[in-house]
Amino acid sequence: MRPQALTSTLFLASRLSTTTASFPTTCRAATATAASRALFPSAFNNSLKTCAPTVATAATTIKRPFSSTMSSASSASLLEAFKARRSYYQLNKELPVPSDKVTSIVQEALIQVPSSFNSQSNRVLVLYGAEHDKLWDITSEVLKPLVPAESWEATAGRNAGFKAGAGTVLFFIDTTVVSGMQEKFALYKDRFPTWAEHSTAMLQFAAWTTLEAEGLGANLQHYNPLIDERVAAEWKIPANWQLTAQLVFGGRAGEAGPKEHLPLEEVFKVAGA
Repeated sequence: MRPQALTSTLFLASRLSTTTASFPTTCRAATATAASRALFPSAFNNSLKTCAPTVATAATTIKRPFSSTMSSASSASLLEAFKARRSYYQLNKELPVPSDKVTSIVQEALIQVPSSFNSQSNRVLVLYGAEHDKLWDITSEVLKPLVPAESWEATAGRNAGFKAGAGTVLFFIDTTVVSGMQEKFALYKDRFPTWAEHSTAMLQFAAWTTLEAEGLGANLQHYNPLIDERVAAEWKIPANWQLTAQLVFGGRAGEAGPKEHLPLEEVFKVAGA
């Protein structure tokens, strides 16, 4: 983990056979809501704990701080968290929980979300404070020459709304992992890129839902690939990390808008029950 003074945290979840990094940082546990405990029950307890995997060498078994024992969380709690997940566009920098709690939640989501053949292709960069602000300044700089002058005011307003938040989670796919799986399992070669997209989407949903269960607001953006080069240069992102989405989060400064659903009979079928 980078020093907290840098206001950004970079997390790499590598395969066991190649990981050599260590994460010695300790984070503070906070009382979790029932919904967030239901989503990731092992991420929350009331004692001081290490919030990241620790690795000695490539040959050493990774010791994770989170227990694999599931609590008795009900499906109703999970579904309520799913229902409560909304797009909040009016955000501020006042987080309802400490930033290390946010970090811990995103880490646990990264560890627990499944991937095809357990390939673990997801990668994450979390930005706070000035580093978060810098991301949306960069985005505005990239977009301004591309957006028609008559449309710039609306675009600038949206970017200002994102910058008003407290932080951003950037999601990536490690393309080296994907190509390695394609070589190893040639029969499914054409499917691995799609499966990696499935996994990053699950991670985005898991992080988004759990953060909002803790009282944060968030919205998901996709300014890739327009900002990819600037992001990679600014935060020293490896060339094999492909940016897929940006989850802006912060305190809620307004309510989520209305959400409509298609009739179930148009979108759902069941047979054999």
